[in-house]
Amino acid sequence: MAKESSFDVVSSVDMQEVDNAFQQAKRELAQRYDLKDSGATIELDKNGKTITVAAPADFVARQVIDVINTKIIKRGIELSAMKWGKPIAATGQSVRVIGQIIEGIDKETAGKINKDIKNTKAKVKVQIEGDKLRVSSASRDALQEVIAFLKTQDYGQPLQYTNYR
Repeated sequence: MAKESSFDVVSSVDMQEVDNAFQQAKRELAQRYDLKDSGATIELDKNGKTITVAAPADFVARQVIDVINTKIIKRGIELSAMKWGKPIAATGQSVRVIGQIIEGIDKETAGKINKDIKNTKAKVKVQIEGDKLRVSSASRDALQEVIAFLKTQDYGQPLQYTNYR
């Protein structure tokens, strides 16, 4: 057995599942009686990791976002992985809302997670490596305590614990 055990704290989203949720939402938008002829549209930008909702009114945009959120939850993606912006006025009375898919841990959040882990006084080392954190310790029990602690915290995005060894 290795002298030191470790795991990675990451924040990732399965874009295929997001695409599946998007397709289901698009289908429901075309079939649902109250949204069928509303003129609302949705677009997915996989590279930019955004979903854009264009609707004739703010109320309709909120309904469409609700449909998308429902489909995302059903596909097993945490809702905290989506960050919806404020409605932006477009041509005429229409509005546009852009939803950002959060992937990777930014430096500010990584620093906060690092500080919180250090405040637990667990005997672990934390290294920030790009958009993930590596937590290592000689004691596997200490790593389990850190994972249990992080699961109780809310950092505004879903966290996964990978490469546990």
